[in-house]
Amino acid sequence: MKRIFVVSLFIPSFVSYLISSVFRRTLKVTGANKGIGYGIVKTLAHNVTNGVIYLTARDKSRGEAALQELKKELDGKSHSELRFHQLDITDKKSVEEFKAYLRKEHDGFDVLVNNAGFAFKHNATEAAVVQARVTIGVNYEGTKQVCDALFPLIRNGGRVVNVASQMGLMKRDRYSEEIIKKMTNPNLTVQGIEEFCNDYIKAAEENKRKERGYPESAYCVSKTALAALTFIQAKEMKARDIIVNACCPGYVNTDMTSHKGPLTIEEGADTPAYLATLEDKEPCGKFVYLRKVIDFVC
Repeated sequence: MKRIFVVSLFIPSFVSYLISSVFRRTLKVTGANKGIGYGIVKTLAHNVTNGVIYLTARDKSRGEAALQELKKELDGKSHSELRFHQLDITDKKSVEEFKAYLRKEHDGFDVLVNNAGFAFKHNATEAAVVQARVTIGVNYEGTKQVCDALFPLIRNGGRVVNVASQMGLMKRDRYSEEIIKKMTNPNLTVQGIEEFCNDYIKAAEENKRKERGYPESAYCVSKTALAALTFIQAKEMKARDIIVNACCPGYVNTDMTSHKGPLTIEEGADTPAYLATLEDKEPCGKFVYLRKVIDFVC
């Protein structure tokens, strides 16, 4: 045991997980009963050896059915154990129950992929303010709620992936220079992100989104907020050697895109799965697309 311990001191903590024959990494993917989340679990099942991978979903019956379908697809070729657990990221009770389960069952975990998300269809008839509150409530506030609850359980050397979108990039034809400057300030706080979200919701309610320097799309704003949160989290978790990144899976053929995306689910899952099993300490606190870092402001 002494020799093994000494050697591990010279190996990055996450890599030591890969070579350990006794340590079982625990990974969880939110919103994984279909689409990109399902693809991420499938990719991880191929790439992670001797792990425990949780496919989580809001609806228990759909989640359990997805797990059985995935096991059937893999046909015994999974290199890790696959499990299901119910998780509604917008429900505090559900999040706390999952937290308690992870603590009791594993005393922590190693990889968190925040994939669960929501988008209204382009022809949605709900009022702009309703779309703003619901979309931000899921994509930003729901994800943040999961992070706030589960981050204390992530083991040192872990990985966090926030699945965002290039729709959330701070393009100058979407946002005013004033808002871009505020959201890219190195000293931006979580409170600042919440002010950004609340200002957008108010602008949507007053039908003054463009006049206030915001895009029309609530989805864009929610993913901008998520990316900004990622950059703050990366700084906060660095001391524990936990690498946090945001990524865009691309325009994927899923229900959310009304099956208009050109990419397959497997192609969309590639970058999130890559970041979830990243051996190096870089990238960290970045926005990644097709395994490459891209600019948040463009």
